[in-house]
Amino acid sequence: MAAWIQVAALVAALAAAYVPFGDYLARVFNSNRHTRVEKAIYRITRIDPDSEQRWPVYALSVLGFSFVSIVVLYLLQRLQPLLPFEFGRGSIPPDMAFNNAVSFVTNTNWQSYVPETVMGHSVQMVGLTVQNFVSAAVGLAVAMVLVRGFLRHQTDRLGNFWVDIVRGTLRVLLPISFVFAIVLVAGGVVMSLKSGVVVDGQTVAIAPAASQEAIKELGTNGGGIFNANSAHPFENPNAWTNLVEIFLLLVIPVSLTRTFGTMVRDHKQGYVLLSVMGTIWAGMLAVMWWSEANGVRPMEGKEVRFGIPGSVLFANSTTGTSTGAVNAMHDSFTGLGGGAALLNMLLGEVTPGGVGTGLYGILVMAIIAMFLAGLMVGRTPEYLGKKLGRREVTAAAVSILAMPTVMLIAAGIAAVLPSTSAALNNPGAHGLSEILYAYASASNNNGSAFAGITVTNNWFQASLGVCMALGRFIPIVAVLALAGFLAQQKKVPVTAGTLPTTGPLFATLLGGAIVLVAALTFIPALALGPIAEGLL
Repeated sequence: MAAWIQVAALVAALAAAYVPFGDYLARVFNSNRHTRVEKAIYRITRIDPDSEQRWPVYALSVLGFSFVSIVVLYLLQRLQPLLPFEFGRGSIPPDMAFNNAVSFVTNTNWQSYVPETVMGHSVQMVGLTVQNFVSAAVGLAVAMVLVRGFLRHQTDRLGNFWVDIVRGTLRVLLPISFVFAIVLVAGGVVMSLKSGVVVDGQTVAIAPAASQEAIKELGTNGGGIFNANSAHPFENPNAWTNLVEIFLLLVIPVSLTRTFGTMVRDHKQGYVLLSVMGTIWAGMLAVMWWSEANGVRPMEGKEVRFGIPGSVLFANSTTGTSTGAVNAMHDSFTGLGGGAALLNMLLGEVTPGGVGTGLYGILVMAIIAMFLAGLMVGRTPEYLGKKLGRREVTAAAVSILAMPTVMLIAAGIAAVLPSTSAALNNPGAHGLSEILYAYASASNNNGSAFAGITVTNNWFQASLGVCMALGRFIPIVAVLALAGFLAQQKKVPVTAGTLPTTGPLFATLLGGAIVLVAALTFIPALALGPIAEGLL
């Protein structure tokens, strides 16, 4: 009974936030007014906030900002001994520093190191925490550009990247993180600039965890300030904080469907997207819950204070978004339970997806679904008053094919390398699942891991870093191009032949397209990994 109360409380909290928060996000990105703080930032950085960019310029702004962020974060890690609060921790090795820099800038937060022994507080706060904010803001900005592509007609202007990222950070992520950091401190999460405390002769690491934890979940980042991540009692001490953290990682992706409906002036459009996201999320939760509750060792790899319900609810939500935080060892899940977590990522993480990435990901899938419907009826597909021609469908196809291409090629190479077998804790089907999970997590910018695979050699550090970068920026550029193509069109009037996109028929078509794309792409690999393990 207590388990169902957790689910009910989570759904109720999300429902309560859905309308006011979704509408607030729409106002943030539709507003023509700038706050005093924002005006000061624009003056210092010499940005004209009232000028708008074409999609290639917007894309170059995203790529340029991200490249500079990677360089700065890399240098902070390499120069760590010169920084305060480094507590005698040395310079981070080049391959690890590269992997970490790409990881946090791409909103992946994959970690191949033990944070409490490798990184001091300066790198954590000045480097990693800053990227937790701005990488999430980048996702929000790209999602808003795609929505503007549907809203605008016969124009090549889609907004200003610098304005969008400042607003996303200052008006959305920063104030909410501030409030929930206090909530988490009240719940028992530690917040200290000390490196550790001595208890019974043993030094126990502590850190400014609460401030990191709030944006880690809200921004669907996932990187822990402790190695055990959200399973650590200093990051997530009890069932109540566990529920708060699950709420944080879901609230923006869920509410963005309301934002979408508000901005296109048709809330039913947002409800359809939400229904598809929610149905798949609930279905995967049921599979994972049943599998773990009926496993041979159901509590293996799980914290007693969370139990099976709190563990699978967190695992399903963190892999259904692009968060990657963990409060249980996914490597200890059953074949079916671990496979469900893996499949959440392979579906494109649109259930409900990350901050911004979930919305633009499912809108791209909606375009693919309408294209398939057009093929079946022999009619040029339309969506929200825009024709979906060759350019639009090509951009959408590039966006959804980037992740599987990068992931399967890299995982295939890793699987045949002689050094990989030494990195695996398990042979056979489970070992393959560990490889698939690692590259799916990196290519989808999730960041969670089975943790049964050691990824500290040069090949894994480099290949996973490349997968994170390509899995992040190829879809972003494709989505921005798609937005530009849509905005250049004039609005097409609704006719008797227009397929309605607000009812159960379209919801079924969209959900089927999401599952179909994943099934055709990944079933052969899954059959050799988690499916084979589950059957055994």
